[in-house]
Amino acid sequence: MADRLRRNDQGLVPAVVQQHDTGEVLMLGWMDDEALRRTLTTGRGTYWSRSRQEYWVKGETSGHTQRVVEVRLDCDGDTLLVKVDQHGPACHTGDRTCFDAALLPLTGPTG
Repeated sequence: MADRLRRNDQGLVPAVVQQHDTGEVLMLGWMDDEALRRTLTTGRGTYWSRSRQEYWVKGETSGHTQRVVEVRLDCDGDTLLVKVDQHGPACHTGDRTCFDAALLPLTGPTG
């Protein structure tokens, strides 16, 4: 899979993290080749922290772990979909998902 990845200038690929059984989108992380390798070999969500410039395993300090069920690559090779079994909140704020904060209103045609 790593051979098919199209990385950004920092060598990273966005990883959309989704609850495997409900389809709920939990968070967005970033992976480089090493983070992907660690995720695939350990079965634990491992990401590259752009702010801390280090690898982090989801739940290592909080206890809110991710058991990886499957990893998929999108058709363009520039995004990963990581399906997990999330134990506890996925967001550092304590929310189940990082996408609970605000709903943006649609102002144009809704189709």
